[in-house]
Amino acid sequence: MRIFLVEDTRDVGEAISRRLEKVGHTVDWQTDGQAAADILEFTDYDLVILDVMLPGLDGFEILRHLRARRKTTPVLVLTARSEIEDRVGALDLGADDYLVKPFDFRELEARTRVLLRRRQGDPTN
Repeated sequence: MRIFLVEDTRDVGEAISRRLEKVGHTVDWQTDGQAAADILEFTDYDLVILDVMLPGLDGFEILRHLRARRKTTPVLVLTARSEIEDRVGALDLGADDYLVKPFDFRELEARTRVLLRRRQGDPTN
């Protein structure tokens, strides 16, 4: 599956990319919010993993733009922002899932599998 990772912290982005590529996914990675929004204008992905605090344009704005264009791509918000207002706000904007940093890679992989499985209409892995 083709995954778009938007994460500005280099070591986190590298680790996520390596881990997802190791299990067979293709990962495109962007560190700037505005550049990510521009890419999402013309490129489709099977899943977007989206940080919130980004240079250029924050993840909530990217999500807002994505849903305003009626894109149904699953979005997993991955951020250090753990307040309930942030979580509820992201889900209300159209996020499909929300994972708080720090996280366990097994949980990230499981949530990724669930979102990709739902996208394909499969009830199980």
